[in-house]
Amino acid sequence: MIYLDNAATSWPKPEPVYDAVSDAIRRGGNPGRGSSEQSKAAATDVNEARAALAQLFHVSEPKRIIFTLNATDAINLGLQGMLTAGDHVITSRMEHNAVTRPLAYLEDAGVAVTKVETDPVSGADPEKIREAIRPETKLVVVTHASNVTGALNPIEEIGAVCHDAGIPFMVDASQSAGAIPIDVQKMHIDLLAFPGHKSLLGPTGTGALYVAPSVSPRPIRSGGTGVFSEVRLQPEQLPYYYEAGTPNTVGIAGLAAGARYILERSVSAIYHEEQKTLQTLIDGLVAIPKVTVYGPLTPPRAAAVSFNIEDMDCADVAMILETYYNISVRSGLQCAPDAHRMLGTFDLNGTVRVSPGLFTTSEEIDAFLDAVREIAEEA
Repeated sequence: MIYLDNAATSWPKPEPVYDAVSDAIRRGGNPGRGSSEQSKAAATDVNEARAALAQLFHVSEPKRIIFTLNATDAINLGLQGMLTAGDHVITSRMEHNAVTRPLAYLEDAGVAVTKVETDPVSGADPEKIREAIRPETKLVVVTHASNVTGALNPIEEIGAVCHDAGIPFMVDASQSAGAIPIDVQKMHIDLLAFPGHKSLLGPTGTGALYVAPSVSPRPIRSGGTGVFSEVRLQPEQLPYYYEAGTPNTVGIAGLAAGARYILERSVSAIYHEEQKTLQTLIDGLVAIPKVTVYGPLTPPRAAAVSFNIEDMDCADVAMILETYYNISVRSGLQCAPDAHRMLGTFDLNGTVRVSPGLFTTSEEIDAFLDAVREIAEEA
């Protein structure tokens, strides 16, 4: 199989990730719950993951990396922890449902939501965000990269706007963490939500939220932490303030291995190699008659490329690619209906999304392009 659905989850994983997961589940242990060698080893895995992720994103204090179930869980912690009735939040029109649905619930609870107009190529305009700020604005939240088109928001510029206005800035890095350089300090990011299973190359069911010293979201869970058991409420020390219950130690061990693998390769090197692959892919698609490519046609961009073939349903294209060519892609709305409304593809049932990954070869890209060309010729 040619796997081109890395925007959903990366595959394959590096061998050290498989080894770390196997070792952790065979060893056992619950971090902070006992003094056994197993418990200490599990705590080491968690601490090493925190340290590696802090290094990746230029976080000065690893304890500010809060482990969550996934990026969606991290986003919910940030949004629910920062906003309450009467507050105002600004976002873009290219967000994933991981942002738009929690905001919809908060809107029903009395939070005002402004979605600024968003360009399908250049992303959200920082000046539009500046103009949308009100006295009651308590948060700006945008995706780093569209999971539909790969378009990048100008995060550093938006962060500067938020910093100047004294408004916390939250970024959904689901399609960028591990593949595109992120510096939370340089970009003025106060809350960074990211999954472990995409470009960070870890297992599913892992993710985290970076919480800057400038913000203190309310916890959305409480319970056991293994330490400070005598305290009536959730201990305010980090990371325990936000991490209640037994963590996914096995998954986090795998995430630590994925993060170390990326640090060894360097995010910059991965990014530059990926941009070359994406340019080859996009140039090949654009050259095929009857194919429409959405979003940026040149770097910089993320590795999510959407297209349609004239007079064909995107689901049929994806089915043909899998059934007859053994190529895995994704079709539909990709959990981002606002982005498809913006693109004009909502009423087309979405797009075909192709997303190469770290281990995608040039031969696989060529085979994919040949397959699309044959399908378009028959359309």
